[in-house]
Amino acid sequence: MARILAFDYGTKRIGIAVTDPLQIIATGLDTIHPKDIIEYIKKYISTEQVEAFVLGDPKQMDGSDSESKQHVKGFSTLLKKSFPTIPQHWVDERFTSKMAHQTIMQSGLKKMDRRDKNRVDTIAATIILQYFMEANHS
Repeated sequence: MARILAFDYGTKRIGIAVTDPLQIIATGLDTIHPKDIIEYIKKYISTEQVEAFVLGDPKQMDGSDSESKQHVKGFSTLLKKSFPTIPQHWVDERFTSKMAHQTIMQSGLKKMDRRDKNRVDTIAATIILQYFMEANHS
């Protein structure tokens, strides 16, 4: 089996998570600046098989698209152009950042480490990937 990459897209940072080759465990991989993401993925794909991309779908509390949806759609288009054979899946990302903050708070990290926004984005991507795995492998 190949891995699945998940993205928590932001205009300043993109959190990335990945499955193991058997698609059992989701793990935070990295946080990358949006301008560097395509090169990062190309390099990653040169050494690992990737079966699919999972994108966090930003929604309002009422289920409508949030303002950041346009940015994620642009990222999705860029992924399709750069990696046309890799399918994309969307997962509702409501509460993922809040859950990431809670996970960090409960982790016992020092206060300065808890403020690391890169960590929050990577954990949010991991939660998005876990949601996808639970919904599609049950």
